[in-house]
Amino acid sequence: MSNNGSRKRSAPASGRASKARKPRKPASDEDSNDSVLSDQPLEPQREPSPLPDEPTIKLPEELLKSFYKTPGVLLISGLVSWDLVAKRDNNPSKKTHPNLYTFHKFTEQKYRLIVSGCSAGHSILISAEGEAYSFGRNSCGQLGFGDTTTRNIPEPIPTLKGFNIIHAAVGRNHSLFVTDTGTVYACGDNKSAQCGLGHTTPQILVPTRVRYTGAPIVKVGCGAEFSMILDCNGALHSFGLPEYGQLGHNTDGKYFVTSTKLSYHFEMVPKHIAFFFEKSKDGHVSPVKDVDIVDFSCGNNHTVAIDSKKRAYSWGFGGFGRLGHAEQRDESVPRLIKYFDSQARGVRSVHCGATYSLAVNEHGALFMFGQTKRTGEANMYPKPVQDLTGWNIRSVGTSNTSIVIAADDSLIAWGVSPTYGELGTGDINKSTARPKEVTRMEGLNITQVAMGYSHTLLLSDDTSDEVKQKLASMPTFNP
Repeated sequence: MSNNGSRKRSAPASGRASKARKPRKPASDEDSNDSVLSDQPLEPQREPSPLPDEPTIKLPEELLKSFYKTPGVLLISGLVSWDLVAKRDNNPSKKTHPNLYTFHKFTEQKYRLIVSGCSAGHSILISAEGEAYSFGRNSCGQLGFGDTTTRNIPEPIPTLKGFNIIHAAVGRNHSLFVTDTGTVYACGDNKSAQCGLGHTTPQILVPTRVRYTGAPIVKVGCGAEFSMILDCNGALHSFGLPEYGQLGHNTDGKYFVTSTKLSYHFEMVPKHIAFFFEKSKDGHVSPVKDVDIVDFSCGNNHTVAIDSKKRAYSWGFGGFGRLGHAEQRDESVPRLIKYFDSQARGVRSVHCGATYSLAVNEHGALFMFGQTKRTGEANMYPKPVQDLTGWNIRSVGTSNTSIVIAADDSLIAWGVSPTYGELGTGDINKSTARPKEVTRMEGLNITQVAMGYSHTLLLSDDTSDEVKQKLASMPTFNP
């Protein structure tokens, strides 16, 4: 625990008593719209020591090539009135643009990476040359332009000009970027220290270097109010809000300021997740050795990761069974998911939504645990999604309650009402509880899917004339 994270909070400068906050019931963690900590006084700021000079040595060329995906044409659907995303006050008169119930072409530019998040109303796009663009909601400066003005059209982020961005991630109101030297930048909401800068200045308006000096970073991920970074040696580091144990450091960070007022020891700078464990049926706990993480995904308040031996671990908020351990307990240390720990069940990739998790195993089968809807039965442990048996899954997008998957040469989508057009199935059948092919997207060679809270982004590889013709007949979104 960092020193500056463990000091007691001072009284607010205005002299007004801050609102007492009772501990929340852990059943509906995702229902809050804004940062859960906005009513708390801020910690006194301490100037952190200066960071050493920026690294100049690039990651190995072989590794960098793995990030350079084929650039594609950008398509979008869903709710595009960004300031209404995840707001209960969904007054139609406040809509700046009607929802897009089918996919529309969006901008002339081609991109090699598209990024959004299951609690986000903003997105990051990386051009073929590695330039970072962003658009959408900007209430906390998460777009990185030095202001809080919403952008309807992707614009290049000025302070990242000249950098080759290889990976990025977005949380509810913050963003992370990784350069080709393995350096991480963060901007946006920082009330819970989710930007990893060593302090809790509420808003970071331009991308700022995260206070980390270890091995180069190759992948980043964001929960609603926390962040994860993975270094090239397979070690995970986390920072931000520890409320449900989602940082993996064996604590939820809670402490009482007064007898009724709760606060958290935020993790101010990236901290290595050092311990992974497994639990036997009789409750015996033993450490798992030689864990090299190769991939991970963050939901609002949980994380699922896979290691080089294709084992899967999960930790954080346990409600609805989203951790896959057949119980709803929160886990504050990464715990092995027993279901996948056998010869034939190794995990190839993981994808987390707000209250659920998806895993693709070595044979290409899709498993789901947790719950996408607010009613009905939750999957307390991984269950195969039968409707996708036999499909070759290429890319997976997870949102608050919907799922969109590029498989073979089709797009498959499902999500129960309320949906906002993110399924792209048209305005007659806006929602579907069962996976359904989005027929009008067939043959568009979709290479990537990314989903925000209520919108979907796709990349279509238009190198063939057939795809070019299909794209030519699609509508264009010009906000």
